Amino acid sequence: MTTPSAQAPSSGQSPPDATAPRVTRKPRRLPGDRGPAPLLALAWATYFGAGYVPLAPGTAGTLAAIPLWWTLSHLPWPVYLLATAAIASTGMAAAQRAGRYYGVADSGHIVIDEVAGYLVTMLFLPRGWLAALAGFVFFRLFDVVKPPPARFFDRDPRWKNGAGVVLDDVAAGVWACAATWLVQLAASRMGAT
Repeated sequence: MTTPSAQAPSSGQSPPDATAPRVTRKPRRLPGDRGPAPLLALAWATYFGAGYVPLAPGTAGTLAAIPLWWTLSHLPWPVYLLATAAIASTGMAAAQRAGRYYGVADSGHIVIDEVAGYLVTMLFLPRGWLAALAGFVFFRLFDVVKPPPARFFDRDPRWKNGAGVVLDDVAAGVWACAATWLVQLAASRMGAT
């Protein structure tokens, strides 16, 4: 007996496009006992619990990153860059430990990658509501679409680890940064900022 999902497509239907981006729900945790919870790694990987939001934890993680960006944006840019690099690198280590604990390398609970990606998105942008909003929208868009090299880090089996989890969002953040700067520059030309 076959299930409806295992049946061949009926005539007249074309097979799905393998190159089209698919939006799928990330698994959060596989069953099984993997020992005691690494509390510090889980706290950082979930960005202090933002990853446990039941719907759209990646969006929640990005929203939670906005106050951090606002705070860091008051610092000189070299300090901002060092803080972003520290968050990304410690996020890789935390994502690695959390992924082992959850049994899923890129668990939906892990959102420190969104925090690092949003900070990359907002590099050198002026503080203001337009930049914060445009950066949020573009980062979420590019995090879902995953243009190269984000798609490589997300899909290549060699990168199914803490580094790959964070690097795909850092790459999406670079794209989002460029798009946000275009919006910022256009708004400045029109006198909106």
